[in-house]
Amino acid sequence: MKLIQSIKQSYLHILPPAIFFLTAFGLLFVTRQFISREDSALSMPGFGVAVVGALLVGKVMLVIDKLPFIDRFPNKPLIYNILWKSTIYFSASLLVRCLRPIVPQVARHDSWDNAWAQFMNTTIWPEFWLIQMWLAVLFLVYGSLRELVRVIGRDRLMRLFFGDGQ
Repeated sequence: MKLIQSIKQSYLHILPPAIFFLTAFGLLFVTRQFISREDSALSMPGFGVAVVGALLVGKVMLVIDKLPFIDRFPNKPLIYNILWKSTIYFSASLLVRCLRPIVPQVARHDSWDNAWAQFMNTTIWPEFWLIQMWLAVLFLVYGSLRELVRVIGRDRLMRLFFGDGQ
């Protein structure tokens, strides 16, 4: 019973960032398709990458939220925690995006040096940094909403946005 409760809590914790980032990554994917003028039909593999990316970001946020130093400024103005957490999320996403292509190569008995060199040579850097820039903005928006929920509560925030349901 305790295991099921733990899984449910993890699921409920990962769901909001996964939905938020799935929406954001989906929009980025569609924008990228239109800008690059690739096939006018939206490809399912590309959308699959957006889904996996959203789940990965949600999981990374779940892990980071368990770190003891994540709520460093609970009694200061919200901007402190928003900027602090957004910086940590951004740094973690940067690390994961760099390690994701490197680790499989190292696992195939390649060296870290060769894997790093291949990553540096094959990465499309303007695209890489454009995505990181968007992630920074998304982390700020998401972090702002989460801090509002933390301070005023989910129910009150829902009433402020959608009314009291009468």
